Amino acid sequence: MLDETMIRALHVDTMRREDLHAEREPHVLFQASTIGALLDGAYDGDVSFAELAEHGDLGLGTLNGLDGEMIALDGRFHRADVDGAVREVAAGARTPFAVVVPFEPTIDIGLDTAMAKQELLSEVDRCVPAETVAFALRVDGFFERVRARSVPRQQPPYRPLAEVIAEQHVFELSAQEGTLVGFRFPDYSQGIEAAGYHLHFISADRTRGGHVLDFASRSARVRVDPSANLHVELPAGVELAAPDLSAATHDALARVESSG
Repeated sequence: MLDETMIRALHVDTMRREDLHAEREPHVLFQASTIGALLDGAYDGDVSFAELAEHGDLGLGTLNGLDGEMIALDGRFHRADVDGAVREVAAGARTPFAVVVPFEPTIDIGLDTAMAKQELLSEVDRCVPAETVAFALRVDGFFERVRARSVPRQQPPYRPLAEVIAEQHVFELSAQEGTLVGFRFPDYSQGIEAAGYHLHFISADRTRGGHVLDFASRSARVRVDPSANLHVELPAGVELAAPDLSAATHDALARVESSG
């Protein structure tokens, strides 16, 4: 069972689909399933994107069958396919993993100099108060390059995510105006979430996107919405265990998040 002391200041509530309600709560993150379940190959969820939209307008995730990378921005849901081409997601489609928030930023950072990925994220860390537990972020700007990936739709029986990622499609986007959306979660949430930064990209014309591996920005505006509350919907067959801080899980998530 989940040990509240393990997640410290990150307050996690769980629910089943029948307990979902449509009320949005400012600065409260909503998540469908867990990253640990996705690692294990649980690629069929029970939350529709219409239901997901009731809980947030900015976020990321994937679609049932691990069918591409999902980007939620301004209340619209987009899917980046295996080649990075973007299409809108049907309201009735479902997700095995997604995180969204009704985005209400309280921190606004202007960055007028060229920055590599780690430079920009380090500047965000510097500007966000140290006591901040988790946060959503939106980065609008001009990107000299974005190295991104997506994955092909999977068929049952599903393989673990680390095996699927070995077949990911990596592509480079150059001279793109667009938006990064994502989250930063604390290390001690590993297994419930992907600890650290998790970012997806979508171009300003909404034609290209994917899971971000690397980027270089020319200029950017970063907005941050801090949160200490995470509501997790658990599909049938998925339970919320204690955070998994094992080296094996750390290594698996590192491959999933940054390989390529």
